[in-house]
Amino acid sequence: MQRILRIINRFNIGGPTYNVAYLSKFLADNYETLLIGGEPDEGEVDSLHVLTDLGLKPRIIPELKRKPNIKEDIRAFLAIRRIIKEFKPDIVHTHAAKAGAIGRLAAISCRVPIVVHTFHGHVFKGYFSPVKTKIYILIERWLAKHSTGIVAISNEQKKDLVEVYKIVKPDKVRIVPLGFDLDQFQKNKEINRKIIREKYELHEDQIALAIVGRLAPIKNHSMFFEALRIVQANTSAKIKVFIVGDGLEREKLEAISRTIPQNHRFSIIFTSWIKEIALFNPGMDIFCLTSLNEGTPVSLIEAQAANIPVLSTDVGGVRDVVIANETGFLVPSGDTKEFAKKLLVLIENKNIREKMSQNSGTYVEENYDYRILVSNMKRYYEDLHKKKHEN
Repeated sequence: MQRILRIINRFNIGGPTYNVAYLSKFLADNYETLLIGGEPDEGEVDSLHVLTDLGLKPRIIPELKRKPNIKEDIRAFLAIRRIIKEFKPDIVHTHAAKAGAIGRLAAISCRVPIVVHTFHGHVFKGYFSPVKTKIYILIERWLAKHSTGIVAISNEQKKDLVEVYKIVKPDKVRIVPLGFDLDQFQKNKEINRKIIREKYELHEDQIALAIVGRLAPIKNHSMFFEALRIVQANTSAKIKVFIVGDGLEREKLEAISRTIPQNHRFSIIFTSWIKEIALFNPGMDIFCLTSLNEGTPVSLIEAQAANIPVLSTDVGGVRDVVIANETGFLVPSGDTKEFAKKLLVLIENKNIREKMSQNSGTYVEENYDYRILVSNMKRYYEDLHKKKHEN
């Protein structure tokens, strides 16, 4: 049995946590896995309940933080090196940028036989200044050169890594989409809808909109509120908007929301993070996303798993998750007027919502189930192991 050391940036709500959780749990028959990672950032909720529910006990590395900090990064590097020397993994598999940099450096320095990194999005657009971005690109190129394999979670992401930013050669990249337990979104769906509608006093003639994610600049909630301003002025529909998530921009966004007229016909609610998202989603009618950059947006997968139509900016791996005009609408990044226009279409046309609803559940089930993820990753490890022994 081979050993895998799996390293994640931090245990917060999001795609990477689910990815490492399902891989750690369901590869168990073939691999012994040690899962390590950092703590959530300020304004984030930890996702340890996801791991606990699966019977997993990760090791927390407090020094592994999201933001660059030389002292903490060196401590994290040394901590991971110690773990590698103790655990003696055959494979080190890192997930997301910070864990990918420090974890791979530690693995390379310890001469771990197979070093793999999964990009859960990237930081080459919308995060840093041009100078910092160039530095991060150079670092990622060096790390990719010294990695055994690279995992992209979408076709669009592979294109970015190979063609746009030239991080890695195409023959070193394997596309392995994320996987989730999607069955929970169909279980007791009608009952859950009733529970959520009653909890938030939603009448059947009200349209419930939700946007889920960190309240951070990269998610571009400001665009969402500007679109809501246009929508509010151009429809007589009864609408209740749910801002699900938390973060450093919450105070700013709450102030923006108060500038939009609200009454019995139109209101905005900040819910903070919701852990029981499979209970919450069926109560919604439309899901939105306005990000400037995305890897694979989990919120849109989970929305479609509950048969909810979506509206999103066309960025990163969104196009791999949403079938344009069939399970949802996609609009150019930053195009507030077009976003508002498509949102009005969904609000005013129940038939369109119902048609997209019918398409969405089947699509994500066939492409983003955790069992597919586990099977694909197992095959990739086997291919890397075979190739290593052939060389």
